[in-house]
Order: sequence, then structure tokens, then C-alpha cells
Amino acid sequence: MTVFSFINRVIHGNSTCSKLLVLFSASSGSLLAYSESQAETDRPNVELSQTECKKKRVVVLGTGWAGTSFLKDLDISKYDVQVVSPRNYFAFTPLLPSVTCGTVEARSIVEPIRNMIKKRSGEINFWEAECLKIDAANKKIFCKSNLDENMVGNNEFSLEYDYLVIAIGAEVNTFNTPGVLEYCHFLKEVEDAQRIRRTVIDCFEKAVLPDLSEEERRTNLHFIIVGGGPTGVEFAAELHDFVREDLIKLYPSVKDLVKISVIQSGDHILNTFDERISSFAEQKFRRDGIEVLTGSRVVNVSDKFINMKMKSSGEVFSVPHGMVLWSTGVGPRPVVKSFMEQIGQGNRRVLATDEWLRVKGCEEVYALGDCATIDQRKIMVDMLNIFKAADKDISGTLTMEEFEDVIDDILERYPQVDLYLKRNHLPDIRSLLQATMGNEREEVNYEEFKSALCLVDSQTKSLPATAQVAAQQGAYLSRCFNLREKCETSPEGPRRFTGVGRHQFRPFRYKHLGQFAPLGGEQAAAELPGDWVSMGHSTQWLWYSVYASKQVSWRTRILVVFDWTRRFIFGRDSSRI
Repeated sequence: MTVFSFINRVIHGNSTCSKLLVLFSASSGSLLAYSESQAETDRPNVELSQTECKKKRVVVLGTGWAGTSFLKDLDISKYDVQVVSPRNYFAFTPLLPSVTCGTVEARSIVEPIRNMIKKRSGEINFWEAECLKIDAANKKIFCKSNLDENMVGNNEFSLEYDYLVIAIGAEVNTFNTPGVLEYCHFLKEVEDAQRIRRTVIDCFEKAVLPDLSEEERRTNLHFIIVGGGPTGVEFAAELHDFVREDLIKLYPSVKDLVKISVIQSGDHILNTFDERISSFAEQKFRRDGIEVLTGSRVVNVSDKFINMKMKSSGEVFSVPHGMVLWSTGVGPRPVVKSFMEQIGQGNRRVLATDEWLRVKGCEEVYALGDCATIDQRKIMVDMLNIFKAADKDISGTLTMEEFEDVIDDILERYPQVDLYLKRNHLPDIRSLLQATMGNEREEVNYEEFKSALCLVDSQTKSLPATAQVAAQQGAYLSRCFNLREKCETSPEGPRRFTGVGRHQFRPFRYKHLGQFAPLGGEQAAAELPGDWVSMGHSTQWLWYSVYASKQVSWRTRILVVFDWTRRFIFGRDSSRI
């Protein structure tokens, strides 16, 4: 019996024990990844009883971070769950830049969605199709399968729903820049990463052909990344390592002709990170020979040139390229745009939800992840109602004791209050009112109360379009669905300042757990809660450990760790397949 067959028998044969402890060591550090497995025994399908047939139907669009997180924790015994997605797998998207250069293989970061849903104690129906239209008025969606049309049967179908969860992500935002769709690569899907990998190899193969001039070789080997955010920076770092560690050994004649450029419209790359990380990344890129062009905006892209405009001088100039990666943000997909027009949100740039992730204008439709944004209610809108709720004796003034009665509800209903206190280093919300009251007064009137909180809404911000946000939203919404019946009779949310009673659920509250930025050369930067910033080789090993532990299954966890180990020993594969 081989070692691999033994491992396979242990993994698939023992469903009740902790399966594996993986410990790999390399020259500069080590990685520890440990996880408890859940029971994976196949459960027989049971015919639905009449009671179960009356379960409300929940239709989930998408199998990304938000959708799978929602499905993972949802109590499916309470609902008839239907999942629609053109992808029959979940992809660990933070590792897509690693796939572009062969550091990690594509199949190592994907988990078949049917593998994930079969482990649930119940039935979840999955349909591999794309949602083309949402009919909110009739609670119906229209879908079309992308499977081979030569097969028998109709590819189009419709589904009715009681609750709809839109979690289909977003597409790349080109800002209507001419030539981007035709001549640029994107990095949103696994297929995008595979295309980039083939194009990189093609550029090198073309550059070493005979009878090319040096200028032509340089053009073919000029790789341009538009966008200095986490995705663009990580791809630039991965590509640099791929070239310096592997490709120049295979293509020594052109080793001095390779150039990598990062174009950023802002003043710094990684501008959503701490300034120390942004500065560290720019300095490292300069040492590595990666060109960083800040304050530059792309005007148009052609098959051979990219035209840019310098913000400072207004100068427009052209740069030849072999490959361009466009990584500048996201926008709504066509089906979401159509849905927004239908419900009166056509003038918005992104689908708006309330703090409970309900789409505004559609009570039983929810939207999660990159396809939506939370339209946080401003505290100034409810200021008068808050004052009246606290002023129990209807005196027209508030004492500190009266204010304290609504403090918890204010903090829970308006998260921008907490952000404002932290930004201004204030101990608690009482300090805002105390500053207005002074030491000698014990009461404040409405205008003074309004003045004390007037700047709080300045901290209202949109959440970033990241996997971390999407996963937390999915987990939050599944909890709401699980507690729906209980909270109808015993609401857990904050006080309704514009009505009576309490909100059924607590509003969604995002908890930032930190973010990483791999910078190549076995170095990374991390920004973690508590204003803790870490940079260097040790942070790269922390990145390895976190990303291994965050994999959705033992299969992908082992494959990813094996890929990292293979790269250390054998290097990256440069085959064009």
C-alpha cells in the first residue's frame, strides 16, 4: 500500500475523528495547520413529508464567499434551499495571484459545491446555471444553464422563492476606459488566473524567437498592472518572484529585458493599508526593480500600447506592453443592474441594503458581498426621535441619567458612533454629552444634544469588497434565518426610535480581523486589530499559516500546503497547459 493510498483511506474512511495534523518545515520557518473534521457520512435522501413541503423556499444566487458562508451555517431543516450558480465550485479567491504564476495550482483552491452541501444533514438543491433576471414583483428568478446546448433538454428555467439571497459578487469596473475589455486581463475568477499564466509563458516564448529586435523583445516582456490595491500588488510580487526564481533560468537570453510596472491613480500603492505598510511596499518594489507610477491615470489601451495621463502635469504618454492586468475595483453585474432599475435604485452605483442586509425596496430579498453595500442610516435623521425617547419626563431637556437609558441602543443601531469615539480617542459616548453640558450644568436641550452628536455621521463608510466582509455577512444572515421564528416573538435588536418596540434582529456589524499583503521574496506585511503592523519574513510565515487554516476543506488545505512545499523544492512549473 502506498503512502498516498493510505492517506486517502484515512481521510475518506474515518469520518468521526480528527483527521490530520500537518507540519511542514522549510529553511526559514515552519507552518502549522490543524483542524477538526466534521462527520462526512453520506446521508440518504428522505422523501419530504407534507409538513416539510410547506417550508419556505430560500433561493441563493452564487457560490462565492457570501453564499457558501450563508449555506454553511443555515439550519436547512427549516427551509427548502435552492442554490443557483454558473460555477459548481467555491474558489479561495485570496490565492488567485498565486495561481497566475504556478505557486499554487488552480484545483488546489477550489472545492466542488456538491461536496460542501452533501455534508449537511438535509437536502440542498444545486443548479449550475446563471440567473438572467429577477422578478421581484412575482418572487421569481429566470435562469439559463451554460452547459452544452447540444445536450437534450431545455437550458432555461425559472424558480419561485419566498426569500432570495443575492450573493453573485461583482465584475471588474473598467470605468468605460476604451480598450480595457478587449486588451486587458482581469483577476476575478479561476479561469482569469489560468489565462494570465498562459499569457506570461507566451510572452517569454515570443521574446526568445529568432529575428526579433531588442525593442520587440522588451515590449513583449513588459508586464503592466493597473491598480495598486492588494490584488495588483500581490500579482506584481508573485510575477517578480516567478521571473527571478524560475523563468530567467529557462530564458537566460532575455533575463535583463523583463520589466514590471504598477500604475496607481492615487499617491501611494496599498492606500487602504497603514501608511507604514504602504511605504514599506514601495521601498521593497524599488529594490526589486518593480516600477511604481503613482498619480497616473490610464486613458486608453490598445493591443500594443497603453496611454496614460500624469495628474500633476497633464502630460499624456504611451508605453508599449506585452500584457496588461486591470485591477482597479468592481462594479455590479448586468442582472443586478437590471434588478436595481426595477426597484428604483437605477441611479445608484451599487445595490443598496439596510443594516439587516435587506435590499431597500424589497422586504424579502437580501444581498451580500461585493454585489451590494449597506446604506447606513444617519443618526442626524433620527436625532429628534432619539431625544424624545430619552426625554421620559417630557421636560424638553436631557439629564445624563436619561441619556444613559438609550446609550446601548444608539451604539448598536448606529455603528458610526463607536467609530467616531475611537477616532477621537474618547472613552465612551457620555463624554460627547459631558463636553456640551460642562461641569456646572446637569441638563442639555435639543439643540445642544444635536450639536454634541452632529459630527458622528462623518465616520459613516462603505465596507470594502473583500472576502472577509462577504463571509461575515453570510454567517450573520444565516443566524437571522435560524432565529427568525424566535425573534418574531422575542426581538433581540435595538429600540425603534422611529416607531414602537424593538427591531427583530441586531443589525450587521463588521469586525475587521486584519489584512495581509504578500510582497514577494518571502516577505509580507500585515495589519491586524489593535493598530498592530508587522512586516518581513516572519509575517510571510504567518500568512502561510492563516491561509492554510482558512481553507474550506481538508482536501484543499493539504493540496495548498503540498503546492507550497513543491514550489520550495522544485520551483514553479512553466508548462503552457
